[in-house]
Amino acid sequence: MKARKSEILYRKAQEIFSGGVNSPVRSFKAVGGFPRFMSRGKGPWVWDADGQRYIDFCNSWGATILGHSPTTVVSAVTRAARRGLSFGTPTEMESELGHLIQKALPSMARMRFVSSGTEAVMSAIRVARAATQREVLVKFSGCYHGHVDSLLVKAGSGALTLSMADSAGIPASLAQRTRVLPYNDLEAIKDLFHREGQSIAAVIVEPIAANMGVIPPKQGFLEELRSLTQLHGALLIFDEVITGFRVAYGGAQTLLKITPDLTCLGKVVGGGMPLAVYGGRRDLMDWVAPMGPVYQAGTLSGNPVAVAAGLSTLSHLKKTSPYKALDQMTAWFVKNIEEMASEIGLSIRINRVGSLWTLFFNNAPVVDLTSVQRSNTAHYTAFFQALLDRGVYLPPSPFEAAFLSTTHSRAVLKKALQSIEKALKRLSLS
Repeated sequence: MKARKSEILYRKAQEIFSGGVNSPVRSFKAVGGFPRFMSRGKGPWVWDADGQRYIDFCNSWGATILGHSPTTVVSAVTRAARRGLSFGTPTEMESELGHLIQKALPSMARMRFVSSGTEAVMSAIRVARAATQREVLVKFSGCYHGHVDSLLVKAGSGALTLSMADSAGIPASLAQRTRVLPYNDLEAIKDLFHREGQSIAAVIVEPIAANMGVIPPKQGFLEELRSLTQLHGALLIFDEVITGFRVAYGGAQTLLKITPDLTCLGKVVGGGMPLAVYGGRRDLMDWVAPMGPVYQAGTLSGNPVAVAAGLSTLSHLKKTSPYKALDQMTAWFVKNIEEMASEIGLSIRINRVGSLWTLFFNNAPVVDLTSVQRSNTAHYTAFFQALLDRGVYLPPSPFEAAFLSTTHSRAVLKKALQSIEKALKRLSLS
């Protein structure tokens, strides 16, 4: 049988890139087969190099909330590119976008633009350690905060997909300054602060976990984090790289009504372009150079083309406020999947917050990394491949969030449900 163009491209890419990809989860190692090389996208659809069309539930890992190639964003990017791709100087648009973010998230009294979520997290941690004069960081197992040395310990996302609890090349001394607790475990966090509260610089958390699949916070969990960090003089950092402007216009902190000290944003805030943000209280951000001694810089920070994409995206979201409709559409969609699985007799759990959702092949509630890892990954692989053959593209990992965009209409979702029903029935017979 003639090889698909994507397969040929993958073989060539393996001669150039480590593993043939530029981000591990794209390799399809968790689901088998070869990655699809995408050539274009429009609305809820993407097309691979062979011309195969897919309904896309990966959404550039959540970034494309308005769907692929939205006209307003493409026009804004085109105009910006014509004026210049990069200047290495301030631009007026930076302040316009920053003002929109500041209004949406009042906790970000001051901020800095960077180019990736990893940079945002790395910089926020540096500020937290400087401001508190402490070194210990607290994170939660299964939460992924970019490939920052001190946080790539029991991480989610690609590291979890590849069964890598840690990464080689990270000094033990850095890992030793990180404490890892189970997500949603109130007693564990209370105990740690009782023992080490005076040494903790910051607690970093995904307010709605989405890198081990979607795991909502239990009632009282984030409230306790807020209370304990304030009591012990530590800082609370919300990693809203995924949830920022995705679950609500002001992110999870607005939805859940909890105010962190520092916030990290990415994905949606860049409208699909490489842009991220970190920021928080003014007294904390005054530690950043040139105001203070915490150094952080970037040639492409605040890149005008990326800023144009972000400004257009956030302006559209503010104007249209699509979040209620997205929530209702996603709720309807996942309810249909749950009913299909129940009729067939397959045990699944779907966790959802707004337009984020994850299907776990699990017969018990999924509330933390331990319960996530009890899921049947072989079933997910078979399900993923069956859907891929039928033109539905899910995240190529059982431990990632899937997403709906504003362009996933009921008609598109009904088409996806037809394929999902066939895939579930095929799975039940295997």
